[in-house]
Amino acid sequence: MRKRPRRKSRGRRTTLEIWKSRARWYGLPLLGLLMGTWATLRFSLLAPDPPANPENVCEIFREHPVWYDYANESEQRWGTPIATQMAFVYYESSFRSHARPPRTLLWGFIPWTRPTTAYGYAQALDPAWSEYLVANGEGWFTVRTDMEYALDFVGWYNQLSHRQLGISYSAPRELYLAYHEGRGGYARRSFEQKPAVMDLAARVQSRAFRYDNQLKTCEQEFQCWRWYQFWPFCG
Repeated sequence: MRKRPRRKSRGRRTTLEIWKSRARWYGLPLLGLLMGTWATLRFSLLAPDPPANPENVCEIFREHPVWYDYANESEQRWGTPIATQMAFVYYESSFRSHARPPRTLLWGFIPWTRPTTAYGYAQALDPAWSEYLVANGEGWFTVRTDMEYALDFVGWYNQLSHRQLGISYSAPRELYLAYHEGRGGYARRSFEQKPAVMDLAARVQSRAFRYDNQLKTCEQEFQCWRWYQFWPFCG
């Protein structure tokens, strides 16, 4: 009796092919879920609390020592003193990572739009932040709610004010006026018609000088706080 030839199974797949198929169906959604979870933890849930004692920059850096590293890196890159950077953040956001201007009220009681697009530690506006990202080749991981990039933004903006307007890095009041009003507004001296802004700039300068005096008494402890740093190579 002649044996029938075996038919080749058209639907049979190897284990490798099955796993490749599953990876195509489930891999991208799973990757998206993991990236979304990471981004949430990185940029929101793990944002540090404002310092318990914002009146003393030494206590701020003792609570958040990595902030000193960020401020120091920004100073080395752009020129704005650490104390001035921290005074800017104090008055811009009170060290709150997700700070925004309060919403306006429609008809006096319905929450409506916000007056500006200011956001994050440095209260950077959308156009200025976009300019910063393009100028420095930054990507979407660079966010205003991260102190590292907020301080770098402050330094970058002040460097432009220094270069274009001739404002000294040792003049926090003038730097802040240009920061608040924009470089064009500063050149037009728009702040002269805004007593509240001029008063705020004076307070920024006063705090910057106070922070600078405080930092002189404690800076060395933040220059050598990591386990691999030791004197005299980190002083």
